[in-house]
Amino acid sequence: MKAQEHTTNAIPTPQCEDHIARGDWNPLWNQLRELDPEFMEAYLTFRSVPQKNGPLPQKVKEMILVAINAATTHLYAPGVRRHIQNALKAGATQEELLEVIQLTTVMGIHSCNMAVPILLEEAAAASISNASS
Repeated sequence: MKAQEHTTNAIPTPQCEDHIARGDWNPLWNQLRELDPEFMEAYLTFRSVPQKNGPLPQKVKEMILVAINAATTHLYAPGVRRHIQNALKAGATQEELLEVIQLTTVMGIHSCNMAVPILLEEAAAASISNASS
C-alpha cells in the first residue's frame, strides 16, 4: 500500500515547493517526487544545508554549482542553465561566469563547448529582462 500512498503525493512537500519557487528545481525530479515524496523531501533537506548555511555568498554558491554541472564528468546542460540564471540573479557577471567555465576546462574542453553557448543565451536574456525592469 505504501507505493499507492506515494502516487497520490498526499504528504506535504515544502522543500519541493521552496526549490520550485526559487528556480532551483530539476524537472527530472517531478517523477521522483510523485513516486516517493518523503525521499524527495529528505534529499532536498540534505541538499539545502550548504545553501542555507555557511559563509559563501549565494553568487559564489551558484558559480560553484555552474562548475559542477559543466564539468566533463557531469555535462548537465539544464543544471548549467539553471545555475547560470540563479548566479546572474545573485549578481554574478558574465565575465565571472566565463572564468568559472574556463576553470572547469582543467577537466576537459567539453565544459566550454557545452556551457559557453548557454552563458551567452542567459546573459542576453538577463540583460533584456533587466532593461525592461
